[in-house]
Amino acid sequence: MTTLERVKELCKSRGITVKRLEEELEIPHNTIYQWKRVAPSLDKIQKVADYFDVSIDYLLCRTDVKNLIEDNTVQTFAAHHDGEEWTEEELEEIERFKEFVKMKRK
Repeated sequence: MTTLERVKELCKSRGITVKRLEEELEIPHNTIYQWKRVAPSLDKIQKVADYFDVSIDYLLCRTDVKNLIEDNTVQTFAAHHDGEEWTEEELEEIERFKEFVKMKRK
């Protein structure tokens, strides 16, 4: 799969065209179609990633995980803690914070 194909797939899932996406993001006409031959610029790929709430790595087909935050579980976060074990209440608080961060992005 190419970056262009991935963007087309995301557009289809949202019920919009690539042309409409370019208009909404103020990306010059046919720029995204050029991604079939030319690597996208960082600023434009970031705009598209933000629009669809996916990672740049997902758009560039480096991973099949749409959003790396969604893939990280509370347990993964907790495993990187260098102190005592997390309580159940602390794990719930971490989960609520994760949801809060995701909501702020939209």
